[in-house]
Amino acid sequence: MNPIIELKNVSMIFEKRSGIFGPVSHIGAVVDVSLEVYPGEILALVGESGCGKTTLGKIVTGLYKPTHGQLFFEGKDVYKMNKEEFDNYRNSVQMVQQDAFAALNPARTIYQSLSAPILQKKLVKNTKEAYERVCELLKIVELTPPEQFLEKYPHQLSGGQRQRVTMARAISLNPKVIVADEPVSMIDVSLRLAMLNLMASLNKSMNIAFIYITHDLSTARYIAQNGRMAVMYLGKIVEQGNVQEILSNPRHPYLQALLTAVPVPNPKIAKMKRKLPLKSLEMPSVANPPKGCRFNPRCPYADKKCEEVEPEMVKLGSGFIACHNYEKVPKWELPKAN
Repeated sequence: MNPIIELKNVSMIFEKRSGIFGPVSHIGAVVDVSLEVYPGEILALVGESGCGKTTLGKIVTGLYKPTHGQLFFEGKDVYKMNKEEFDNYRNSVQMVQQDAFAALNPARTIYQSLSAPILQKKLVKNTKEAYERVCELLKIVELTPPEQFLEKYPHQLSGGQRQRVTMARAISLNPKVIVADEPVSMIDVSLRLAMLNLMASLNKSMNIAFIYITHDLSTARYIAQNGRMAVMYLGKIVEQGNVQEILSNPRHPYLQALLTAVPVPNPKIAKMKRKLPLKSLEMPSVANPPKGCRFNPRCPYADKKCEEVEPEMVKLGSGFIACHNYEKVPKWELPKAN
């Protein structure tokens, strides 16, 4: 199967000036990332805040043009497309933002927000069809009866309802890929599972590929249980592969550190958890990343090579890893209660 989205050695470098006449520094939010997304799959993109996940998502959706590298959609270079091809790409790749309240126009009703894109793109012939389509979209995202929500404004809805509206707007253009950027982080914990189930349902029923961006490994494991995971650190992907495989047998010390930080509800197992002795709990600045492996100042297994040579992504089993010493890293496993 050919990938629907492919990134080849993509970098996004931002310029930052110190004062009005000060020197310009270059910040690598995303550095030399290669990634593939296949039709109908769910890819979880995980990592700490500030690691470049959202920037990568905006590159995929075309909101940022990468400084270096290439972005392909259905095998075609996005930035060599003609206008018709580029419009098709922008319609086919949609984004669901973290803050649904900020993503919706507060002066527009839900009907106005959902009908505008389908009328503008001429996916419906008239306002009657637009009304019927908006009602259908609200039913798909389980906001029923739809008539109850059409004339409401965003501030009149709950956080979970607003997020469902943004999901309805995303699927209104019949996308092939949705980039969901922390879609449940601002929703009540009790409602998160329903939102995750909605995305899983849309993935199956409409064959929409999802790039699920999060720092929460538990929701990533749930939503992408049959998909893949890519782990980011300071702008680079350090490990990727099948979700169940890399979470049950993580080889990169950074992913092991993330897993040790996940709380375990069983107190017996929690007491037996192996702690990863990180050399530092502070993440280095993305504006001044360490030389060599970017994780080496915190990694307990780092050696001189790690401090001088940046590791390349190599194939490991069915996945990939960027680590010089992955063979020396002890196997990580969650203890079992007797």
